Amino acid sequence: MKTPSVAANKTQPNGNGLSEGMAVARRLLQIEADAVRALLPRVDESFTNALRLTLGIKGRIVVSGMGKSGHIGHKISATFASTGTPSSFLHPAEAMHGDLGMVTRDDCALLISKSGDTIELLNLVPYFKLLNIPIIGLLGKCDSPLGEKCDACIDVAVVEEGCPLDLAPTASTTATLAMGDALAVALFTEKKFRPEDFAFLHPGGALGRRLTMLVEEVMHSNSKIPVVRKNSTMRELIYEMTHKRLGAACIVDDDHKLVGIFTDGDLRRCLERGVDFSTTTAGDLAVKNPKTIEPQALAARAINIMETYNIFVLPVLDREKKLIGIVHLHDLLKSGIGK
Repeated sequence: MKTPSVAANKTQPNGNGLSEGMAVARRLLQIEADAVRALLPRVDESFTNALRLTLGIKGRIVVSGMGKSGHIGHKISATFASTGTPSSFLHPAEAMHGDLGMVTRDDCALLISKSGDTIELLNLVPYFKLLNIPIIGLLGKCDSPLGEKCDACIDVAVVEEGCPLDLAPTASTTATLAMGDALAVALFTEKKFRPEDFAFLHPGGALGRRLTMLVEEVMHSNSKIPVVRKNSTMRELIYEMTHKRLGAACIVDDDHKLVGIFTDGDLRRCLERGVDFSTTTAGDLAVKNPKTIEPQALAARAINIMETYNIFVLPVLDREKKLIGIVHLHDLLKSGIGK
């Protein structure tokens, strides 16, 4: 019988054959976490300058980088674009063969380099200078040939890479990506980017439904609303709750303005207290000032309110505070936006 080779043993998933690899993986994650944490104090004046430059442009943020920096640049550019800031990725090598034509005088350049002396990026700088567009660097060395030519340089240097051989960029690309995300989020915050704006740029799939569906599209309206007048008897109130099957009923005044709400849970609590329903009206037991929502609000906001206050229905009011509908948690979940 042949004795298994050492190489064969190393490939076995059981025992201690993978312990070294697992230890390296844990160390890499720690290194990358430390690299991102070290970025916090670098959200400073240089970051503010970069943010101010991006806010001032009328065109796009043109992101460029070689190799792994280029891959990170693609993602950063996509984040800008999906959060309301037009952006495109420019491959620095292809740029010198015609793609420079995509850059206009209204744009801003964002250059990514660990070394700060990437020759392909340095070759782009004179063209950007001719266009008189701002140049921002996400650089591992701001004190570098490329850093000296930037109008704003954000330091993304790392102490060490996670790669045991110090060959593959790991911590440096993670730090660069994190800082790019920070710049994009700061930018859309300053631009007052709204959930509705995000929805417009993400119309497809479950995310699109969550960000585009309005309360009026899922609410119960007209004769489907469980509603009684404030002077209604408790018998009428309970019948309305049971008949409409939403576990609640809205109580309104003579102008159809909301007085309060009464739910299955309120009914149980009244029974426990021994409330005399024969001498009590709906208005007497209505829970005053319930949480409400407007018909043009995002349905996702209705879910957030329900989760925050642990409720399952929301009366829907128009601008005059009149009851025009009621939305139930089950309907929101069935629509797919709660997934």
